[in-house]
Amino acid sequence: MSPDPAGDLTEVFRLPDGTPARLRALVGTDRQLLQDMYAAMSQVSRHGRFLAAPARLSELTLDYLVDAVDQVDHVAIVLLAPASHPDEAPVGVGRIIRYTGEPSTADIAFAVADDWQRRGVGSALARALVAHRPRGVTRLVTIVAADNKASLATLARLGAVERVLTDGVYEITVTLPAEAPPRNGHLPS
Repeated sequence: MSPDPAGDLTEVFRLPDGTPARLRALVGTDRQLLQDMYAAMSQVSRHGRFLAAPARLSELTLDYLVDAVDQVDHVAIVLLAPASHPDEAPVGVGRIIRYTGEPSTADIAFAVADDWQRRGVGSALARALVAHRPRGVTRLVTIVAADNKASLATLARLGAVERVLTDGVYEITVTLPAEAPPRNGHLPS
């Protein structure tokens, strides 16, 4: 399914614990949002997302994470919770990026605020990214730290998974089902 850059990425639903959540497209004005979210993450969470843990995201990294998003080949979303509440805040960010030389293959990544881990945020991001994946993408290839059990479990629910372990990281290949998972709530258990 090809996303509509005009905004069909907006979705409101409930996390498994009942918390109302809202997904929206990442936009060009989200640089500071990403920097603040990253700064609030623990070293473990930073490493789980980037396989490194610098104190701040560099301007070059932010250029890629924000300015390179076209919502066609580089789809990026933000999950906010609790939705429509005065304390609504970004609790997760995810992206799926088509590999230039392999149009049927994309990378997928998501980061979840520490206080929101193990509450279904990563699964919701993954489900939405697969539903809005670039047209023609049938598989994901990504790198995940071997100790990142949450990401490994989330990826395993997306499709058929192959893992190759090298130097403490898995190269994960996920063959996606022809039909994207339902967009109304959580991934199937």
